[in-house]
Amino acid sequence: MDRKKVCKKSSAMKKMMSIELKPEIIEKHEQGVRVVDLSRQYGRSTSMICSVLKRKESIKSVTPAKGLTIISKLRTSLHENMEKLLMVWVTEKQLQGDTLTQTIICEKARVIYGDLLKQTPQTSIDEASEESFKASRGWFEIFKKRSGIHSVVRHREAMLAISDILDKLCKDL
Repeated sequence: MDRKKVCKKSSAMKKMMSIELKPEIIEKHEQGVRVVDLSRQYGRSTSMICSVLKRKESIKSVTPAKGLTIISKLRTSLHENMEKLLMVWVTEKQLQGDTLTQTIICEKARVIYGDLLKQTPQTSIDEASEESFKASRGWFEIFKKRSGIHSVVRHREAMLAISDILDKLCKDL
């Protein structure tokens, strides 16, 4: 019987923590509440509370994107700057009427990240190089949600199909 209780308790402890909850935990700890008491109060493991407290400076400095309630990985200012510059580039391309694919946007994101990495001081480069930026499909999907991009062609085949349709329409005119 004890084994089931332990399993239920440990699985309940592995919940993600909302953005609003982390500063609240930090504030209560600074007021003198013990880690064990915070763990019981919020139904989280003591190691999770300690992890939040260890990263309190970076948690305090984070301003979450619109609509986000959970941040599982703290993003550096380098990532934030890269995404802002990428959004400017995407907007310019869309205004010019250029077709953008996921591959094109991801490649441009890697280029911008590399340029920003070269411009940052040496200490920041060491931190950023530990977590190299890959511009994966997962990053792209989350970037679309954060930035509100909707009209992006996902595959090269789809882009070719659109260009074929446009060619046919132009010939008919």
